[in-house]
Amino acid sequence: MSNYRRAFHNGGTFFFTVNLHDRHSDLLTRHIHALRVAIRQVKARHPFDINAWVVLPEHMHCIWTLPKGDNDFPGRWRAIKKSFTKSLACNGQVWQKRYWEHCVRDEKDYRAHMDYVYINPVKHGLVTRVREWPFSTFHRDVQRGLYPEDWAGTVEIVNAGERKQFGG
Repeated sequence: MSNYRRAFHNGGTFFFTVNLHDRHSDLLTRHIHALRVAIRQVKARHPFDINAWVVLPEHMHCIWTLPKGDNDFPGRWRAIKKSFTKSLACNGQVWQKRYWEHCVRDEKDYRAHMDYVYINPVKHGLVTRVREWPFSTFHRDVQRGLYPEDWAGTVEIVNAGERKQFGG
């Protein structure tokens, strides 16, 4: 049996990769409204800052900053997953049991993970430009002047818990 441990840090900034059980599904983008409602409800009860978020058809990446003195990101993820699953009224397992989390260490690490979040739809071949993907806080960050609209980063910047793809 593996000894699985999470990195807890009060008030920390965390990068997450969360996957659906069926990696060929499109539930997240097909039911984006239900996902947004679930996130909003949990955020209202258990606040956190959304630094970045991208939702792909079968997985999502995000960066959160928790309030000072708070390290309960697992409780928030449980609540988001539960609320989204209930809204679908479907049978069977929706989510992978575990998710990838990484405690952001410094500004360089933060920047690398922000870029990774935003380049991900391009990496997966869903669009050719970051700005073309609608399910991303990239558009918010363009409006805030944090990224130029024509930004395009690199793909090989972080190990984000995704499966490696081999072959052509």
